[in-house]
Amino acid sequence: MTETTAQDPFELAQQAADVLRERTGVARHKIALTLGSGWGGAADLLGETVAEIPAHEVPGFSKPALEGHGGTLRSIRLPDGEHALVIGARTHFYEGKGVRAVSHGVRTAAAAGAQYMILTNGCGGLNPDWVPGTPVLISDHLNLTARSPLEGATFVDLTDLYSQRLRELARTVDPSLDEGVYAQFPGPHYETPAEVQMAKVLGADLVGMSTALEAIAARQAGLEILGMSLVTNAAAGISPEALSHEEVLEAGRAAGPRISRLLAEIVGKL
Repeated sequence: MTETTAQDPFELAQQAADVLRERTGVARHKIALTLGSGWGGAADLLGETVAEIPAHEVPGFSKPALEGHGGTLRSIRLPDGEHALVIGARTHFYEGKGVRAVSHGVRTAAAAGAQYMILTNGCGGLNPDWVPGTPVLISDHLNLTARSPLEGATFVDLTDLYSQRLRELARTVDPSLDEGVYAQFPGPHYETPAEVQMAKVLGADLVGMSTALEAIAARQAGLEILGMSLVTNAAAGISPEALSHEEVLEAGRAAGPRISRLLAEIVGKL
């Protein structure tokens, strides 16, 4: 089934949100988080888990395609009594399921009542000062997938897509946080050194295979977005070392406890 004949994406997101309300007993999730490589431990620090649901039991979601990514939707009661929805079931563009599937998580978050969307990822860094394990705030992005989650004559302003207000809030937790422009490539292959240099010329500081398409869909849905990257490796050509998924996982494991505490404290500020 092609995207043009598939179920309306907003109806599907509403169905997913209805199942979440039924299964969790939570009427509204104020904050939603998509936790990428290295960030998963933050969920355990946010508060009390109310429910954890296998992703494939919720309409529109499927089991993760990649080791190192979760496969559940988790409802967490925050200390202030609000609830957070942790989406451990990201669909990547390179899986070939289409941009509707990529955007389903953030659209479900909006349908579940979210006001804030926190998008995280593991990525390659172009700044040699950002050693593996460095968290970086996303200030803007380059969408190099040649696709959009928006359909038809849907014109959405992407100015301040990654909220400056939320970046400033994050710096009240850690003033040393740097920021940069994230470039989403289609994947699943890593970028060539020439492609990394192209991205650098275009203004990128970070390269990866997620986040940009989700952020566009989140803005369409009216969510305020905080984007954070974990530099898991130097991008191709920045370092002479070869790239590997194992390296990404190991960098995420090493930095996990520290960045999880950071993210949990930022959520606490919201």
